[in-house]
Amino acid sequence: MQIPQKPLLVAIAAGLALLTVPACEQKKPATEEVKDAVNDALDRRPAEGVRDAAEDIKEGVKDAANAVKEDVKK
Repeated sequence: MQIPQKPLLVAIAAGLALLTVPACEQKKPATEEVKDAVNDALDRRPAEGVRDAAEDIKEGVKDAANAVKEDVKK
């Protein structure tokens, strides 16, 4: 028995998207955002490796979701 690939990919992408929904948080002041951006660029944030891995996963999920959307359109 073969499982259809498109529905399976849609289900996986939907599950991953639900895992990446950010929690509600208050907006940071502009100065803190600039400070965070500089620290990110210079790799000086606390737990830098974990944060970079999370950012890579987030981008991968977005790419997978876009690929699934394109496949569904076909």
